[in-house]
Amino acid sequence: MLNSTRPIGFVPVTDLPKAREFYAGTLGFDVEDENPFALVLRCGTTMIRATKVDAFTPQPFTVLGWQVDDIDEAVDTLKAQGIGFLFVDGLDQSSHGIWTTPGGDRVAWFKDPFGNTLSVSQFV
Repeated sequence: MLNSTRPIGFVPVTDLPKAREFYAGTLGFDVEDENPFALVLRCGTTMIRATKVDAFTPQPFTVLGWQVDDIDEAVDTLKAQGIGFLFVDGLDQSSHGIWTTPGGDRVAWFKDPFGNTLSVSQFV
């Protein structure tokens, strides 16, 4: 049943105006709605709800990620917008923070203003 529906991504945030600045302003997502509980965004055909929470502990793993056609271009574009990329101990990453998996896929990670880990990936 659910395999023919569109998923909704959720990301916890503690400040909705700050979330709007980052997700709509920096990343360029369209804002569909904003209320006291969530900022509703559209990224392509996927809805992302930046859900207001009083407090949370950011997790060390990726909570949202995007498949891109050209990861080098994506990283350069995001860096030009002031986003810094993460370097993970034990991974052999390029000077731009891009890791190539044993299978040849490429991934780079960054954080949102709330500490959530986000990623861009290019698959072979």
